[in-house]
Amino acid sequence: MAYIEPAPILDKENPFEAMMSRFQTASQILGLDDEVYNVLKSPARQAIVSLPVTMDDGSIKVFEGYRVIHSTILGPSKGGIRFDPHVNLDEVKALAAWMTWKCAVVDIPYGGAKGGVACNPREMSAGEIERLMRSYTLAMIDIFGPDKDIPAPDMGTGPREMAWLMDEYSRTQGMTVNAVVTGKPIVLGGSLGRTEATGRGVMVTAMSAMQKLKINPYNATCAVQGFGNVGSWAARLLAERGLKVVAISDLNSAYYNSNGIDIEAAVKYRDANKGTLDGFKDAEKISGTEILTLPVDLLVPAATEDVITGNNADKIQAKLIVEGANGPTSSKADNIINEKGIIVAPDILANAGGVTVSYFEWVQNRLGYKWTAERVNRRSDRIMKDAFDHVYKTSVEYKVPLRIAAYMVAIDKVAKTYKYRGGF
Repeated sequence: MAYIEPAPILDKENPFEAMMSRFQTASQILGLDDEVYNVLKSPARQAIVSLPVTMDDGSIKVFEGYRVIHSTILGPSKGGIRFDPHVNLDEVKALAAWMTWKCAVVDIPYGGAKGGVACNPREMSAGEIERLMRSYTLAMIDIFGPDKDIPAPDMGTGPREMAWLMDEYSRTQGMTVNAVVTGKPIVLGGSLGRTEATGRGVMVTAMSAMQKLKINPYNATCAVQGFGNVGSWAARLLAERGLKVVAISDLNSAYYNSNGIDIEAAVKYRDANKGTLDGFKDAEKISGTEILTLPVDLLVPAATEDVITGNNADKIQAKLIVEGANGPTSSKADNIINEKGIIVAPDILANAGGVTVSYFEWVQNRLGYKWTAERVNRRSDRIMKDAFDHVYKTSVEYKVPLRIAAYMVAIDKVAKTYKYRGGF
């Protein structure tokens, strides 16, 4: 997976505090008791490790690595590993908690975790990245395990890095352990349908929401901010279902065409142009901030966190926002968006297609049996639609936005499981 450096953020929130503010609101509406609230607000385990790595020039560089296990109440913890210069403990803690809620909202028997290493893979050779990943795996050997904690790729990592992780872990166990990690290459036990899974989940969520809002997809326009794996697959699948995708963007540039952009052509251009849309000819160039405020029916922020903020939320014109990225809307922007009557399908629901198919990969590894792409897609589509319907019903019942409803569904599931297990 190509590494994309995140854009500078002008209204950057502490991600853990942003997650906690929503968690607190949902907990109060549910009437969660203090015992469960205090258990769920705190990560179960936090590991910070120093990772000495021999660089290509012979020098030793020490990197800082993290793994946060937020919860194992529903089952083994699950979450990606991020290689990024901006990785820090607060970010990893927030992402780990988000994984707990994400797994719970789509009814998958996992808890939440997240990992990361503060590094810049763009400035490292393949050999240096491999040595770093193997070093990280050994440092986390007591944490990882197919029944304990199951990592996956995230920003700056991909199937190649997961193959190294699986191999290093397997060496320590004296046997091949495919199920210790998901997001692997297909030949190593990866699942068909995994590459497009998150974008596909965004599409299913968007179509479900448009049905509730009575928006005809064949008359609807869409803007997709972020044209990496998630954004490009979401754009492609939405276009296949009749939507006119009028704007796309990546880190370097944004493009608009009122007649609709040929997404297949844009994907081919990006892949042939070192992973960037820069110089794309079939649309008019616009600013990266303008794409968020276009008069479209559907906006899909699929790049990085905190792009819809207190500074620009009042300018959003979309009727529906479906969050492909984690945390693209700051908590300060929530009230503004809600007052404008814009419906937001939140990240913990909309982009859970990725962890759903990761779960399928783990199941296939445990069974030793591979599913067809059709079976993977059919089952993930059903899970995503059922999850949306459950969240929407909760939203109507409690008269709360979909984001708070999603947190309520997730927290209620984890809290009930905690009670049935007898607490601590």
